[in-house]
Amino acid sequence: MENFDNEKWINIDDAAEYLGVKPGTVRDWIRKGKGLPAHKIGKQWKFKCSELDKWVKSGKSAIE
Repeated sequence: MENFDNEKWINIDDAAEYLGVKPGTVRDWIRKGKGLPAHKIGKQWKFKCSELDKWVKSGKSAIE
């Protein structure tokens, strides 16, 4: 049996709180192609905290 990642998906508001920014900032990063690991599920953007951690540690979040 495959080993599935049981980490739950969070929404934009939760991702913003996790990163310490406003939801509008997260939406801007998605719109401007900042490399934020966002996945569209239905009409909503969803995130995994582990992917957000990797993105921040990669330094891509610092690119203006």
